[in-house]
Amino acid sequence: MDPQDLPLTDPPQLLERRVRKAQPPLSALRSRVKEEVACSMPRARSTLLGFFPVVSWLPKYKLQEYVWGDLISGVIVGIVLVPQAIAYCLLAGVQPIYGLYTSFFANIIYFFMGTSRHVSVGIFSLMSLMVGQVVDREVFQAGFDLSDTDPGSFNGTGVASNLSAATVEVMGVVYSKECYAIAIAAALTLLAGIYQVLMAVFRLGFVSVYLSAPMLDGFATGASLTILTVQAKYLLGLKIPRHQGYGTVVVTWINIFANIQNTNLCDLVTSAICIFVLVAGKEIQDRYKSRLKIPLPTELVVVAGATLASHFGNLNALYDSSVSGHIPTGFIPPTVPALDLMHRVALDAVPMAVISFAFTVSLSEMFAKKNGYTVRPNQEMLAIGCCNIIPSFFHCFTTSAALAKTMVKDSTGCQTQVSSLISALVVLLVLLFFAPYFYSLQKCVLACIIIVSLRGALRKFRDVPAKWRVSRTDAVVWLVAMAATVLISVEIGLVVGVVFSMVCVIFDTQNPKVSLLGRSEDSELYEDLDEYENLAAPAGVRVFRFQAPLYYANKDSFLRTLYETVGVDPFLEMTRRRKRDKKATKRLAAKQAGDDSENDKNGKLCVGLVRRELEFHTIVLDCSAIPFIDSAGMGAFAGLVKDYGELGVAVLLAGCNTPVIDALRRGAFFGEKDRDMGLRLFYTVHAAVLSARSRAAAEGHTAGDSQV
Repeated sequence: MDPQDLPLTDPPQLLERRVRKAQPPLSALRSRVKEEVACSMPRARSTLLGFFPVVSWLPKYKLQEYVWGDLISGVIVGIVLVPQAIAYCLLAGVQPIYGLYTSFFANIIYFFMGTSRHVSVGIFSLMSLMVGQVVDREVFQAGFDLSDTDPGSFNGTGVASNLSAATVEVMGVVYSKECYAIAIAAALTLLAGIYQVLMAVFRLGFVSVYLSAPMLDGFATGASLTILTVQAKYLLGLKIPRHQGYGTVVVTWINIFANIQNTNLCDLVTSAICIFVLVAGKEIQDRYKSRLKIPLPTELVVVAGATLASHFGNLNALYDSSVSGHIPTGFIPPTVPALDLMHRVALDAVPMAVISFAFTVSLSEMFAKKNGYTVRPNQEMLAIGCCNIIPSFFHCFTTSAALAKTMVKDSTGCQTQVSSLISALVVLLVLLFFAPYFYSLQKCVLACIIIVSLRGALRKFRDVPAKWRVSRTDAVVWLVAMAATVLISVEIGLVVGVVFSMVCVIFDTQNPKVSLLGRSEDSELYEDLDEYENLAAPAGVRVFRFQAPLYYANKDSFLRTLYETVGVDPFLEMTRRRKRDKKATKRLAAKQAGDDSENDKNGKLCVGLVRRELEFHTIVLDCSAIPFIDSAGMGAFAGLVKDYGELGVAVLLAGCNTPVIDALRRGAFFGEKDRDMGLRLFYTVHAAVLSARSRAAAEGHTAGDSQV
């Protein structure tokens, strides 16, 4: 059957829409509020189970089946966690004891409130970096010297002694440098937690959808380069302050090379040995992970060996090597975070809250999918918020889920969050008994642990060519987010990444793919004539597909591409016709001296000659790829109907979804009481083409004849 010869059968009638009784907005709001505040015993029990999932799953705990996996994974993660907790305090700009506090409280709170069985919540390098940048900025603005000093000792009351001779009065309170640093970190953490809880209460978890995977990967890679740069001075034993403001990476490397002659050879040799051992351990772990039942405790071995070497070699006294200093045992009494400092860090807490939540939820969902269970994102946001709010009263800083430790838990047989409780107990043992033994641990060793832990993020550079082949847009988003984070700052890099990724989406909707469709032989299938073979455009009909939402930002692109694709701009066509009619009229006037009847005959002939015949009589708009339409889009549709109608060309719609149909009906596109709906709207392209051919046959058109 020739695709041009379509059967002229009646198109299907419009389906009858289901009638739904709309509830008035005020009444709906009143009902929702009444439902939310209603109190009953079943509702109270459900709320308790929702806030504390442990109440639901712990009584069902299968002791014999789960306990060994949880015990082993908890101990191993705890062993990994202790050196990292001490090391990441270098990034956060606070004393090592606070890293142990943070790891301890975060694990316990998530045990009660988390819905993921495998996520490990605690210190995360990216969050530590962001905390450290805010802490260093505020410490510098308060008048403290940012240059590295000997750590001194603690008196166990939360007030540092012999840490710095300088004190500064801020808002009527006298602080030492170290106490002011943790006060800023605690205030920042409290605000981030409050933001996260508010997001959970108002169900604003959708904010994380604007953090695309390429943007997050680029941001994390850029932050990893920043972390490496910040820690490089410890590898060389250089005592230079952290740069404040934009361009930290560039300025820091300039300062490092400017002071390279002051390198501490003891720290340099120690760093080289530690990096070699750590990298070798990681490579062995990666290569033989199928044979190794548990991860190698490389960090713990390095910390233990380096601490013994530093202590018995007296490296601090003989070679001026920077060490961690005294770490007290026990807990500092809890205090309310400094409320008078919160206004200084209120904006800084916003990106930290969003990033912390985004990483936690993404890791939770990833491992839940891998292990065959589900998590509740809103409860995860509430849990991570409480993991920040409550610990802030115990001198802790901002936490998040950590990928490396979560992978360790998953690979060592973790079954439930009991493993987090075991990890917290390991940290507690260090806090109560072993913390003072880390006095001689060199800072360069901690820096080595941090830098080697960045291997996974830095390896993302190898994925760029593959990203480019799959999606150039994603690759560019990755590069822009990474470059902005490295060259400007972490916070600005996040903003630039989010904005640029959204701009890319907007650009794609402003320049979508458009197609002129043809029909496959002996079928009702219509597809792109440029993409497929053996298609033929229906005679006298142009079928146009626009593959994007139609709204104010791309309506002009829609009209322009439609005119170019069908080959006729109605405004230009009407203008040409009017000019030709005007010229014909002038020629008739010039011949008025002749015979009137002859002039009339010639006039009719001239006017008829300027009427250009169009190759089509109908345009069918395939709306199946248009998810929504706004008032500007409706205006574009209405304009098409009017402008092409003046040329004698009908415009029909096909494949509209119900939101688009409802929007068109509200905008009276189909006329009063939708009287033209059955004439302009069709469920399939084929039905619209059939209707167009039937109408053309009734009006006396033939294929290729649409003379006005």
